[in-house]
Amino acid sequence: MDPRAKKAAHGAFTGFFLDMYDIYLPVIALGPAMIYFLSSEMPPAQAAIVTSLIFVSTLLGRPIGALIFGRYADRIGRKKVNLIAVSGYGILSFAMAALPGYEAWGIAAVILFIVLRLVDGIFVGGSYSAASPLAMEYMPREKRGVWGAYIMLGFPAAFVAISLLTFVMLQIAPADGLDSPYVQWGWRIPFIIGGILALLYVWWYAVSVDESDLFTKTGGTKSPLKTLFSGNSLKAFIQVFVLMSGFWLSLYTVTAILPSLLQSQVGLIPTQVTVLLVVAFVALAVGYMVAGAVSQRIGRRPFLVLSGFGATVVGTGLYYWMLAAPPESFLGLAVLVSAIVWVVVWFWGLTTTYINERFRTGVRASGFGLGYSVAVIPPSFYAFYQAGLERFMPFEFTVLPLLMIGGILVSAGALLGPETKHIEFTADPES
Repeated sequence: MDPRAKKAAHGAFTGFFLDMYDIYLPVIALGPAMIYFLSSEMPPAQAAIVTSLIFVSTLLGRPIGALIFGRYADRIGRKKVNLIAVSGYGILSFAMAALPGYEAWGIAAVILFIVLRLVDGIFVGGSYSAASPLAMEYMPREKRGVWGAYIMLGFPAAFVAISLLTFVMLQIAPADGLDSPYVQWGWRIPFIIGGILALLYVWWYAVSVDESDLFTKTGGTKSPLKTLFSGNSLKAFIQVFVLMSGFWLSLYTVTAILPSLLQSQVGLIPTQVTVLLVVAFVALAVGYMVAGAVSQRIGRRPFLVLSGFGATVVGTGLYYWMLAAPPESFLGLAVLVSAIVWVVVWFWGLTTTYINERFRTGVRASGFGLGYSVAVIPPSFYAFYQAGLERFMPFEFTVLPLLMIGGILVSAGALLGPETKHIEFTADPES
């Protein structure tokens, strides 16, 4: 395989790792220190809203970034846009690490933090809109499944890395009240490390990764968004939106809802939850590679249809088992949770490969970036859906209908689209 293809894939993997690392900074690293930005007199309900805004603001920024940067990636090049985007969120990581708290600036501190997270999300959305299409355009058709799964390993790798980093920091600088070491300065270290990694990545990517030959031959598209939202490209975008809505909704049942249920319903302490999820996400990394290899043999479409069905039936069944009668041993629970995470999330290993295969060269960056990120918006309101479902069932079981719907959307989205593993990427922007 062309050495340039491997470098591009390593670049896309590292970029996606940084993307997901950035996403989970406020959830995992800042979580134990959230009182730094909140008033001690703030009611729990308001505190929960502020905390969710810090997380959701980044997700809402991503579609904006995909819209802006994806357009330019189809006009001036994938490499240039990726370098600009990663530089942006690297600098913003340092800015967030330097923020004062509520005691110094009052509510303005958390408002500024939310604004910085929104802008940060815009840059993050620009990065994956450029780096992943560049890597896929270098890949031989018969290797896209496995190498696309490798790029997506950035997600479980980042989750494990930031969980372990936060765990270590909490041992060095415990979190115990507003004046404790972790609350005052410990939470800043993961943000600073993220900024350093981003700037090191920019240097390496600039000297090591070449612009996509396919893009160079096309010379760019003058109006990629106009082209994307017309004809066959629009049909592809709608189909990908349905599919990715299922992807995101299923994912939230694991990343956003599962950790709290492990504490409130299963009775684990935070340290046990961290260990359990690290084990599960290491197993998921294997699942991603298996998914890529299997889809390369049987096809993307049948794999996604079957995987969505599996999430709906098997995943929901395993989840119910965990909630209703969890294993008494920690080992048994670790196996069960790992199985849930595998069945519900493993098809994410196809994300980079499949979406890039659905769009032609002239709109691939815009199509991938927007197709991937716009679909995140409806599932992001999962907490409101749970509140509505609570009228009909105990709150802890409201996750189950969401998982079933997510799996159904995955299967339906795949059925709406064609098989893509045989598609050749060409230099013709209209192909």
